[in-house]
Amino acid sequence: MSKKQAEFEILIDSNRIQREYFKDLYRYRELFYFFAWRDILVRYKQTILGIAWAVIRPLLYMAVFVLIFGKIAHLETTEVNYPLFILAGMLPWQLFTSCLIDSSNCLVINASLISKVYFPRIILPFNHIIVSFVDFFISLGMLFFLMIFVGSFDHWSILLLPEFLFLTFALCLGSSLWLSALTVRYRDFRFIVPFIMQFGMFISPVGYSSSLVPSSWQWVYFLNPMVGIIEGFRWCCFGTVEPHLPLAVGLSVVISSIILVTGFFYFRKMERIFADII
Repeated sequence: MSKKQAEFEILIDSNRIQREYFKDLYRYRELFYFFAWRDILVRYKQTILGIAWAVIRPLLYMAVFVLIFGKIAHLETTEVNYPLFILAGMLPWQLFTSCLIDSSNCLVINASLISKVYFPRIILPFNHIIVSFVDFFISLGMLFFLMIFVGSFDHWSILLLPEFLFLTFALCLGSSLWLSALTVRYRDFRFIVPFIMQFGMFISPVGYSSSLVPSSWQWVYFLNPMVGIIEGFRWCCFGTVEPHLPLAVGLSVVISSIILVTGFFYFRKMERIFADII
């Protein structure tokens, strides 16, 4: 057998394995439903305010950011209502943060289950992302209500919001696959991820506009894929077009796609040894 024939057969076997894996995901869909419902219940179990925290948390963050960036640093924008400007940037960032922090530890937390029972391990990080999106949609409903209240809900660009939500989902899933697999091998990531999220908030346009970044540094700044997502999210909500928006969104699409594809294959590679090293 020639070398090319051997490589071709390996490729065919790899494709067949991947197809079987996706079939397993469908066969274990009820397990996914169970995990998702369990985590939604546990998240707000024995809390006084319950699911209202999905509304209270972004409002508290908004108040703090308005005080620091608006009243103290004087970075408020005159084009749109500044508290809503902050809130529209805070929601996708909180979604991204929640997905990464929760999913990075999901395999370690379920170590006893992983070492005893077979199921597609990708269900665990995927499940945490869905739970975070439930909180996000509740917060998004609050944002829409406030936009209607102040008369800002009148832009056709809001129709493109699902595209940016899908882009956020792709970035969250790819990043979660990377971090959950890395945390199994290197437990340091349990401490690194929260630190990165706290640091990342200040290098993402949550409390300010990307237009404040010097033009000579914007292309470096836009390598953060959350920049394009946040700016695109604000464009959908308020209809304000920034000159740098196409570049920011384009880089976000490319980088998020790379993270998703490489994250999936790295997770699949590590999944074979999860039970041995966890």
